[in-house]
Amino acid sequence: MTEQTTVKERQGIPQQDKPRTYWYYVKRQFKKNKLAVWALRTVYFLIFVAVFADFIANEKPIVMKYKDNVYFPIFREYLHTFFNVPFPEDLRNIPSWRDIQYDWAVFPPIPYSPQNIDLYNILVGPFDKQDVPSTRWRHWLGTDDLGRDIAAGLIHATRIALSVGIVSMGIAALIGILLGSLAGYFGDDTIRASRASIIFGMIMLVLGYFYAIEVRKYVIIDSLKESIMSFVIQLFLSAVIFLAFLFLGWLLARPFKKIKWIGERVFLPMDMLVSRLIEVIVTIPSLFLIVAIVAIAEPSLLLVMAVIGLTGWTGIARFIRAELLRIRNLQYIEAARSLGFPHRRILVRHAIPNALTPVLISIAFGIASAILTESTLSFLGLGVPPDTVTWGSILSLSRKYPESWWLAIFPGSAIFITVTLFNLIGEGLIYALDPRFKR
Repeated sequence: MTEQTTVKERQGIPQQDKPRTYWYYVKRQFKKNKLAVWALRTVYFLIFVAVFADFIANEKPIVMKYKDNVYFPIFREYLHTFFNVPFPEDLRNIPSWRDIQYDWAVFPPIPYSPQNIDLYNILVGPFDKQDVPSTRWRHWLGTDDLGRDIAAGLIHATRIALSVGIVSMGIAALIGILLGSLAGYFGDDTIRASRASIIFGMIMLVLGYFYAIEVRKYVIIDSLKESIMSFVIQLFLSAVIFLAFLFLGWLLARPFKKIKWIGERVFLPMDMLVSRLIEVIVTIPSLFLIVAIVAIAEPSLLLVMAVIGLTGWTGIARFIRAELLRIRNLQYIEAARSLGFPHRRILVRHAIPNALTPVLISIAFGIASAILTESTLSFLGLGVPPDTVTWGSILSLSRKYPESWWLAIFPGSAIFITVTLFNLIGEGLIYALDPRFKR
């Protein structure tokens, strides 16, 4: 123990084992906003519900003993969905899991799946008399016009809503951060490339998209129907094909670099190109564009995620572009350049991490907007397959059956609460990340 430490202990000064970073102060400032903290905790609960939805509401038992064998049907369902592993012989072609003579079984709290149809209880409310064998089989939030349990539908729809919000904003953040950082850091007078590289790069970019996506789109769709792992493999192959075309363009451009005019290196106006692209995307009404695309394409949840992500990156790109236009002239960036660090290292390790403050806020609000957009599409009957139960699809039934109040109250409340939670988190991040609000 040093003499300095002893003096600090005598004076009652707390010891700091680790240096306090910028994110330590952000976390401490965020905790001062109690409303945002509780919103974040509630989102954690929703994520828990989304991840374990199959164990909360499902017609299959969590674990059961049948014909002297112990089975885990829900885990088997995961293996079948993701890796196309077949069910055991005893569990194939089961008409109703409810009528099996189990040795013993442990069911989820809600013994219904979103697709289960109860013909004896159609459009019954939570407080109505229900034709069920016992309280355990009661529909606590009512049923829809097909006899499907509303509680099971809401729980599984939580997974869809959060998946759409997080995945679509992940796509938007990836595109926005990439294009915005290139525009803000490099500007119009930093990147230089030969005319041959630009020409062949543009040609191979179009050809790569055509052969990687358009030619293989039916193979990708069929792989999704087979299993998730097959879908991931096909996406990986498409990415390899796309990168191979870009590499081919680089190889074809090399011999032409020796020719005087086509091999001359010119400035690539990255900032101007990205800014004009942002202006074009912003002028198109995003909701109408999404509705037009999903209306003419085959209904798919992945399509909804991709379209929302591909149309929602402009705000993120503008924020990070503005931050990097300010950061690129600061002293620590100039010092890194003077030390001879490559632009790639400066951009990835120094510039972008210090420019993510407004991006995090935009992502929080963007997730809320994506969830609302998906609910709007489902309400209109667009985007998702008809057999997929979402908050918007349940809410749309209230137009047809206005007297069934539970079809409007429960999904409407779920949409309102979830969107409000992410908006509160976004407001909390504004106060936590803005130094003007630090006390």
